[in-house]
Amino acid sequence: MQNLFGGIYHGQTVLVTGHTGFKGSWLALWLNQMGANVIGYSLKAPTEPNHLDLLNLNITSVIGDIRDLDKLNKTFQTYQPEIVFHLAAQPLVRLSYENPIETYETNVIGTLKVFEACRAHNVKAIVNITSDKAYENREWVWGYRENDPMGGYDPYSSSKGCADLLANSYRSSYFNPAEYKKSHHTLLASCRAGNVIGGGDWAKDRLMTDIMLSVSQGKKVSIRNPHATRPWQHVLEPLSGYLAIGQKLLEEKREFAEAWNFGPSDEGSITVEEVVNHVKKHWNTIDYEINRDPHQLHEANLLKLDCSKVHIRLKWKDVWDSETTFEKTVMWYKNFYANKTIDTINNLKQYVADAKKKNLEWSVS
Repeated sequence: MQNLFGGIYHGQTVLVTGHTGFKGSWLALWLNQMGANVIGYSLKAPTEPNHLDLLNLNITSVIGDIRDLDKLNKTFQTYQPEIVFHLAAQPLVRLSYENPIETYETNVIGTLKVFEACRAHNVKAIVNITSDKAYENREWVWGYRENDPMGGYDPYSSSKGCADLLANSYRSSYFNPAEYKKSHHTLLASCRAGNVIGGGDWAKDRLMTDIMLSVSQGKKVSIRNPHATRPWQHVLEPLSGYLAIGQKLLEEKREFAEAWNFGPSDEGSITVEEVVNHVKKHWNTIDYEINRDPHQLHEANLLKLDCSKVHIRLKWKDVWDSETTFEKTVMWYKNFYANKTIDTINNLKQYVADAKKKNLEWSVS
C-alpha cells in the first residue's frame, strides 16, 4: 500500500476532518494503510455501531467541532498537518429541513473556519469535499460540469453550494495558484461526488443503510422515491480520486488546484427501485414496499455528473462496475450481521488489486 499515489502519503502528516463519519473512516483507514500519520478531527461518531470504532485504527483522534476555531487552531498547532482532507459536514438532506441553522453553520461557517486554520498554519494542500448536490439542479439528462453554476433547492444542497463558492473565493483571494510560492504556499482543490455506498454506513435516511438494517431485522424496507435516479458508486471510488488530487497538490502542481467531479460510468446511474433489485441478488430475503408520502419533502429526482475532466487530466477512472459495487456492499453487511466480521481491509485490498489490473496511474508503483 505504501507505494500507492507515488508513495507520497507514507510518513506524511494528514488531517482528516469528519473521520468518525462513513467516508472519513474509510479514508482514515486507507491513509493509515499507506503509512501516513493520520490526525482525525470530528464530532463523536454519529451512530452506534459505527465504522471507525469497528476498525480500531492506530490514529490520533481529536473530538471537536469544526465551528470551534480555537480548538481547530490548537489541533493544527500541535500536529502541523501538511495536507487537510475536509469531509466534516451535516450530510443529510432530510435532516437539513429539520435543522437548517445547524446545517448552514456546519457546512458553511465550519468550512470557513477550517480554511482559516489552514491559512494560519500554512498547510501545503487542502482537498475540500462538497457534493454533487452543490450544483443548481435542473433535472437535466446530461451531467453537470465543474464550471456549471452552484445552487441547491433544500438547505443541505444549498449549504454545499455555498461551501463551494466559499472555496472558490478563498482560492482566488488567499490561495491563488498564480501567486503560489510568492504570497502563499497553499493549494486548494474542491471535489464533488455522487451517492456513495459501502460497508459501515449507519446514517439515517440513506437507501443502502435502510435496506441493510431492515433485512437484518427481518423487516420490509420502505422506499419513498422509487424512480429517483442517482449515480451509485462504491465509497473507495471517490476516495481514490481525492487521494489522487491530494498527491498532485503535494507535488506542487498548481494546475490541479481547481474543482473536480468524481462519479461512476453511465451504467452506474440507476433508479432506487433498480438498486433494491440489484441488492436482492446477493441477499434474497430482502423485501420492500413503496411508501409514497403526499407531503414528502423535495428531493432531486435526477442528478448526474460529467467526469470528463478527471478522466482526461487526472487519468482517473472508476474501478468497480455497479454490479460489483452492490455485491461488495451487501456482502460487507451480510458478513457483519451473520459473522461479526469486518470486510473493510479486504475490500480495500481487492479494490487496489483491481485498479492495478486496469493499470490506473495512482495504483502503479
